[in-house]
Amino acid sequence: MTLVMLIGPPAVGKMAVGRELARTGAFGLFHNHHTIEPLAEIFGHGTPAFDTLNSEWRTRVIEEAARHGHSLVFTFVWDLASKDERDWVTQLVAPYEDAGGEVVVVELAADLSTRLRRNRTEERLASKPSKRDLDWSHANVLEMESFTMNTHPGSRLPAHDFLDAHRYLRIDTTALTAGETAAHIGAWLDLPSVGGAA
Repeated sequence: MTLVMLIGPPAVGKMAVGRELARTGAFGLFHNHHTIEPLAEIFGHGTPAFDTLNSEWRTRVIEEAARHGHSLVFTFVWDLASKDERDWVTQLVAPYEDAGGEVVVVELAADLSTRLRRNRTEERLASKPSKRDLDWSHANVLEMESFTMNTHPGSRLPAHDFLDAHRYLRIDTTALTAGETAAHIGAWLDLPSVGGAA
């Protein structure tokens, strides 16, 4: 039983890569907009009720997946500079670790211009209704740049306490397709043929 935590900034390709990994049959995909979309529709994005229920819903899905032995790819944006988020992630994965499962982290990175272009792709807009307001979505990607969503050489962030304790892989996806990125992850995890890399 494995929990693959697929992290990185908005529009870096987390959902698309997660779908490629899920196509192997080895994982279910729990992408961050599974919780964001219904809660944003009911309460509005970023409201207190949204934030509370988003955290609780994600926690419960992870708990039940671990309880029933399901391997998952879980995608989300993590502010790596936040001690509170590091602590939340540590608690989130505890059910997998308590059940003897493995927790691995894959960090995706890409430059801002690539992510702004990907932010308008058809697949993204089809799966994420909140992103269909392109002006809002563009502004949201730019606003999120105030957070630390990727590691950088020589930096030491609160998230490193967690990353140092788990299998961890960082991939720059700027020049890679989702299939190629998934193939790199699949090789790292010793999965059968995945995605679009040779």
